[in-house]
Amino acid sequence: MPLYSENLIEDVRSKSNIVDVVSGYVKLQKKGNAYFGLCPFHNEKTPSFSVTPGKQMYYCFGCGAGGDVFSFLMKYENFTFGEAMEMLAKQVGVELPVQEYSPRMKREADRKGQLLEVNKEAGKYYYMLLRSDHGKMALEYFKKRGLKDETMRKFGLGYSDKFSDDLYRYLKKKGYEDELLHESGLITYDERRGGRDKFWNRAMFPIMDVRGKVIGFGGRVMGEGEPKYLNSPETKIFDKGRNLYGLNFARTTKKPQLLLCEGYMDVIALHQAGFDNAVASLGTAFTSGHASLIKRYTKEVYLTYDSDGAGIKAALRTIPILREVGIMTKVINMSPYKDPDEFIKALGAEAYQERIDQAENSFLFEIRILERDYDMKDPESKTAFYNEIAKRLLEFSEELERDNYIEAVAGKYQIGFENLRKLVFSMGTKNGAAPPGRKLKSGIHENKKKEDGMKQSQKLLLTWLIEHTELFLEIGDYIRPSDFTEEIYAKAAAILYEQFETTKTVKPAKIVGMFEEEEDQREIASLFNAYIPNIETKAELEKAVKETVVRIKRNSIDYHSAHLKPTDLSGLQKLVEDRRQLEQLEKLHISIE
Repeated sequence: MPLYSENLIEDVRSKSNIVDVVSGYVKLQKKGNAYFGLCPFHNEKTPSFSVTPGKQMYYCFGCGAGGDVFSFLMKYENFTFGEAMEMLAKQVGVELPVQEYSPRMKREADRKGQLLEVNKEAGKYYYMLLRSDHGKMALEYFKKRGLKDETMRKFGLGYSDKFSDDLYRYLKKKGYEDELLHESGLITYDERRGGRDKFWNRAMFPIMDVRGKVIGFGGRVMGEGEPKYLNSPETKIFDKGRNLYGLNFARTTKKPQLLLCEGYMDVIALHQAGFDNAVASLGTAFTSGHASLIKRYTKEVYLTYDSDGAGIKAALRTIPILREVGIMTKVINMSPYKDPDEFIKALGAEAYQERIDQAENSFLFEIRILERDYDMKDPESKTAFYNEIAKRLLEFSEELERDNYIEAVAGKYQIGFENLRKLVFSMGTKNGAAPPGRKLKSGIHENKKKEDGMKQSQKLLLTWLIEHTELFLEIGDYIRPSDFTEEIYAKAAAILYEQFETTKTVKPAKIVGMFEEEEDQREIASLFNAYIPNIETKAELEKAVKETVVRIKRNSIDYHSAHLKPTDLSGLQKLVEDRRQLEQLEKLHISIE
């Protein structure tokens, strides 16, 4: 990455509003001094991902991901630091100087480029093989599926040869090293047989990122063999949970929505039929990362999953994920055909467009599928069905939106509007979630192991120091960075103290950026996002701070006493002074504005 000065980096960081940047990827809701949303870095149903503008930081209380605006883009977009810097500088109007690369930074930036280069070379080789004598079976397969030459070119379709080391030998001749080939996911290694291709005797589908760069592959076996479909493993450039097949084309569509499919062939068939807004997930279940990615390009998604039982289950899993990020979702009915490819072959593009126009509201689709579990001729079962509808209607936090759905459901299932509305209100009251609103759920600390008490105390104090900087003046003479007995905590504390003593301000996001390793950044981010639940009053906070400070000082004395050498007279004098300070601390009244 380029060698930018610390002042320039801080200028770009301070001018970049982290809430605005993250909002481009995650739907955020304000709660107190922070904003919460579903974490884009792990699957969750309730929001535990926080963005705090005052700290210019993000932190997930569920998975621990955290950092500043640079690390967010580096993690989400798989950017290098230089790429994140360039993007943000452009957004905030900061001109960057032309920079030289240090050898280490050049290697780091180049690795991603090398992996892209290997994938591009493999894609070109597969493309060539499909059009040679070796690829006749795969070419026949694509043609039988109704694909035109133009479509095959557009998607870069290819073939991996039946020899299991064919690509390996080809790439070795091109001069690529074994370590890079293994890292690309294209080659596996066996002690007895050496390098072997991940894909062989398969029809190949290059997977591209939004910029059209080949980041991985999908392959369908020709003839007998398992698995029938195979995808590249995840690498530094290929994250299945945050990429979508066909999005490199669909992102420029003029259509108002994206069509979300299950498979590669569905996407290709739809594009060939003129529906250039089709995308699919990459051999994995749809995730919140996919939803956040889609939200950057559209606010509407039409599901065109298979019409069989598995497709319906997939749709029911996907709808809530899209709803959570604020994407309006509808479901296309392709009966009696299984998938878009089959439908278009049978009835054509015009008929498919009619099905798009008739697409069903996703909530009403969920209710229609739910109805199958109840006997509507039995009064008890019918009542249970209505109760389940009422429970689901409570998920709509806006009263107007909820009333519109109550009206739609009441009309469809012959229930009086007022009767259903009363049932919804009654159920909400009974469950402690009465309309018109609902509390913001939080995934904070769910399934999280209890943390070591002293580590938590040290984290709490560092968090309080950045949130209430007046504490430096109250406890700065008693608690110093050396009192933080975890090494990385002490490093962070030293920088924090220096910031305040130099400028009378603190910049926690800048401290995160001083640590290069992602694990260290996560740990530092956690230091500035600790909290104790159920502290509501100023008096409760002051009491908690006092107890925490005393606990940390006492632990520091015990720690340094245990590690004191018998000949260390200055260390002994320091311990005597620390014990005196502890006595003063125990009598001190700590006041927080």
